[in-house]
Amino acid sequence: MADTISKQEMLDGLNKAIYAITVGGQSYKIGSRSLTRADLKQLYAMKNDMEAQIAREEAGDNGLLGDCYVGVFDGR
Repeated sequence: MADTISKQEMLDGLNKAIYAITVGGQSYKIGSRSLTRADLKQLYAMKNDMEAQIAREEAGDNGLLGDCYVGVFDGR
């Protein structure tokens, strides 16, 4: 049976990755080896998307425009 990661766990991982980059830098080199972490801009985009998905689920809405409202003003 495959383990699944919840959306909250994914969000926590994204936050940890963003923190690691902001504290430790985008890349570093030790001797002849180098490490470049994920793109910070892409991580922020993934984080925003995951937060929106979680908020949508918590609101109980699965529709495309579930958080939009329409106002009609009559009687001019």
